[in-house]
Amino acid sequence: MRSSRSMDMTEGNIARQLVSFAAPMLLGLIFQQLYNTVDTIVVGNFVSAQALAAVGTTGPLINTLLGFFNGFSAGATVVIARAFGARSRRDVHDAVHTTITVTLLLAVVITLAGVLLTPTLLRLMRAPEDMVPEATTYLRIYYMGVSGLMLYNMGAGILRAVGDSKRPLYFLIFSALVNTAGDLLFVLAFHMGVAGVAYATILAQGLSALLILCVLMRSDGIHQLKLRELHIHGKTLKKIVSIGLPTAIQSAITAFSNVFVQSYINVFGSSCAAGWSIYGKLDQFALLPLQAISMANATFVGQNLGALNIPRAKQGIRMALLIGMGCTAVLMAPLMLFARPLLSLFNQQEEVLYYGRLFVLWISPFYLFACVNDILAGALRGAGESLATMISMLMSFVVIRQIYLFVMSRLTTSAVLTGLGYPLGWLLCTIALVGCYKLIPWEDKQRARQS
Repeated sequence: MRSSRSMDMTEGNIARQLVSFAAPMLLGLIFQQLYNTVDTIVVGNFVSAQALAAVGTTGPLINTLLGFFNGFSAGATVVIARAFGARSRRDVHDAVHTTITVTLLLAVVITLAGVLLTPTLLRLMRAPEDMVPEATTYLRIYYMGVSGLMLYNMGAGILRAVGDSKRPLYFLIFSALVNTAGDLLFVLAFHMGVAGVAYATILAQGLSALLILCVLMRSDGIHQLKLRELHIHGKTLKKIVSIGLPTAIQSAITAFSNVFVQSYINVFGSSCAAGWSIYGKLDQFALLPLQAISMANATFVGQNLGALNIPRAKQGIRMALLIGMGCTAVLMAPLMLFARPLLSLFNQQEEVLYYGRLFVLWISPFYLFACVNDILAGALRGAGESLATMISMLMSFVVIRQIYLFVMSRLTTSAVLTGLGYPLGWLLCTIALVGCYKLIPWEDKQRARQS
């Protein structure tokens, strides 16, 4: 019934299971970050500062449309993990085939929306004129191949839901190497500029999608994918939507609000935009351990809720918080101490490095709040509290953050004070999510699942 590569998290040592499951995902996240990081290094060193700012600026725009899909993916992972924990072959089958079918449909929608909305989104960001042409080129090529990324992420989510975090890692390593080789070939040999790094990225993502689909189709477990049985199972889709839609809305709106955050940064010029971009790369790497622990905990909570073992699910949440915060605290000091040499990997212009270092020194001390956000948000979704999570995050990351940025833009001309809108959102969201977690009626949920 279960694949030999799956992991049953409903019994055994909690800390060991979280760490052993998170470790391959952490490596996978590192290699996933190498996609855009390698793109940034190549364009920052071999094209121009404007190209660097253009590629960096596209992050919020890409995440706006993908954020909605990732929310759906999170809902699917929770539903599959619960069915797997309950040992229900039919429920796992329906969830796997429904999620892949919907992913294919959403890929068409996101591709068309991304290509058509690119000029409008760049105008909303008040992108400097000297970077608009290259940002437009990069974005449109990226969105034309975004189906590869979506299929890989959903397929990897299915494997993680049943306890297999290793094979998604292997495919990410392979695709990251393809992306790196493609960047060097298209930019250095063919002189294709930002178009070259975009083509390398979608080629690598497409190959990783093919590999993950092959694994699902050849699996000997209950999560085997059969193309002839692709369908949308209404009841299963309703479960996925009930968990995933609030997350999707929150992710999409938060990502879209970051378009406006970027617009406030862009006011300070392309050097500041480039500095913000390379700070963002270090920021993404520093937060990877807590993201891996959060994803491992989401599977852990999902499986144990499916097995009606709520006390063990709560123990896993507490352990994930301890591990995640410990890893984050350890990474903060070297990040701040070696900020300049790390930033110089991306670009050597003095003004770009000046802004990047300022952002690192002022924002990274607040990472512990981001850690609590990530882990508790995943736990709350696994417990079926997606709506409370959505409201907390939207209020913290969108409403209050945008009010702060609007006020600060009229009171000061400091790029650093503008950037502090991020940690303010983390702090407020931590307070809200801790309150939501304490108010969860765990006993009622267990009785409802038993009935």
